[in-house]
This record gives sequence, C-alpha cells and structure tokens, in this order.
Amino acid sequence: MNPLRSHSRLVRKLQEALGDQLCVALDDATVVEIMLNPDGRLFIERLGHGVTEVGAMNPAAAEVVIGSVAHALQSEADDEQPIISGELPIGGHRFEGLLPPVVAAPTFTIRRRASQLIPLDDYVKAKVMSEAQASVLRSAIASRMNIVISGGTGSGKTTLANAVIAEIVAEAPDDRVLILEDTTEIRCPAENAVCLHTSDTVDMARLLKSTMRLRPDRIIVGEVRDGAALTLLKAWNTGHPGGVTTIHSNTAMSALRRLEQLTAEVSQQPMQDVIGEAVDLIVSIERSGRGRRVREILHVEGFCASRYQTEHYGKTDGDSHVA
Repeated sequence: MNPLRSHSRLVRKLQEALGDQLCVALDDATVVEIMLNPDGRLFIERLGHGVTEVGAMNPAAAEVVIGSVAHALQSEADDEQPIISGELPIGGHRFEGLLPPVVAAPTFTIRRRASQLIPLDDYVKAKVMSEAQASVLRSAIASRMNIVISGGTGSGKTTLANAVIAEIVAEAPDDRVLILEDTTEIRCPAENAVCLHTSDTVDMARLLKSTMRLRPDRIIVGEVRDGAALTLLKAWNTGHPGGVTTIHSNTAMSALRRLEQLTAEVSQQPMQDVIGEAVDLIVSIERSGRGRRVREILHVEGFCASRYQTEHYGKTDGDSHVA
C-alpha cells in the first residue's frame, strides 16, 4: 500500500474520531492542552483562560483516537500495551493515551505544540517576567552560560526555552546547535541545527554520546528526566557552554536537588561538584490561578563547603537581591 495514502487515511480516521471541536482546537494558537478523563468529560486549557470543560467524548471514539496514534507509531494499543506515548499524527503534538486496565475507560491528553514563538520582550509586557529578569537572561546568553529552566507540568518551560533559544540564535547566528528531544517541541530558528529524537531503542544518554561527535557549539535538551542528566552536564563541562535544558521542579533550588537525584541514578552519588560547575543559571517558572510567571532566577557560581554558591534574582515585581 502507498504509505502516503495509508497515512492520509489514518489522519482522516483520527480527525473523525476527534470530532470538529477538537480539530479546531488543535488549530487554535491559544490552546495549551486537551484532556479527556475516564468519565468521558473533555477539558481544554487556553492561554489566559485556564481550564474549561467543553463537552464529552464516548469511549469508542476515544479508543479509536488512541488506536490511531498507536498505529501511526507502529505500535499496538491493547490490554498488554495500555499506554501510548508519542506524537499525534496531526501537527506533531505530544500525546499520552491510556486504556483499561490502567484506567477505568479510555483517557488521553494532547499537549499542543506552540505555533508561535513568544519573544522575551512579550514576557515582560505580559508581566510574566520583569525587565530585570529579562536583562539577567540576556546577559547570561551573551556570556554563554548554561541555562536550566525549571517548573511544574504545564508551567510553560518549553515555551520559555524557545524564547531563550531564539535569543541565543540572535546573539550567535553562526553557532551549530544540537537539539535532543523525546518528542518534537523545541523551535529553533538557527540555520545550522541538527535535531535528534529518542526512540524505543535509543535513549537520551546514547544520543548525547553521539552528539559529542557531531561538532556542537550548543547542546540543547528538551527535558532531562533520568540519568542522562549526568552525560549532559559533563558535555556542558567539556567545551560546550551555552546550552539549555528544562527540568521538572517547583523552585530553582529544588531543580538542583532534582539534578542530584538524576545524576545519582547512574553514579550512586549526587555529583554536586559537577552540577555546580556545569549549571550557571536556573530560571524557575510557575503556573498559578493568575497565569504564568517567572518565580525566580538563580545564578549558580559553584559548589563549595557542602553548599551551592548562588546569587538569587527576585520575582516579577522587578526586585533582585543576593541570597
């Protein structure tokens, strides 16, 4: 069968199962996430509006959606493989689908890819960050500092990372940028860029080892979530400054603790010296009932005398101070 025709048929089947409302939502630049709960209730999160209930989907249609994504990923969705993770065939949005027995009824979440780049100036105008924080970020980028962006689920880490990467490319347009991701979310305007993706047989640590042989000027990892963090930190420490990554944590200091946990997965020790040497700046972003904001920026100067030496820049009120 013609693979293009097969893919086109799969997309049509998926669109029919999603329905007009969700297909329109996938084209809506304000949509952040689409969520289907086991009880069939549908929710959509939009920028500036939070999460609202938008209707319902029957279990049969939800199962078709999950099965179609599994088929596109050349996998199967059934009792033995009830969890499907990957990219939606429509738009490449991040998809997570679950079937019984791990849930009561078919459930999925679609994290929509950002369709537009939000520059740092717009973050300041929207009061997501202060002018002082934006200035700190720009100075760090010009100084080729390694930047970790931390936050909880849905806090806007990747969107902020894209803004930082755009500033990096504007600052150093000739740099060769290597981007490593599990799913395609990073937007990079660099002309000399190579994008690599993990697979069922190639993990992030293996990609990072290969990256070192591809002559990178900048190494960007969509998210660190396992022992590959140590490989990234070592890469940043060996002649590849100016990198960017994101990490799940609620504060800048907890991002350092999280890195300790991840490095300990492969080294059996927290590797504070390596972290203190490799990480220069941690930007903590959070989501609240009033929207997103940069909670704090932490400049990491090293690890000495059993503690991290840090300089702390305050919240979106524009004040900064040394901690």
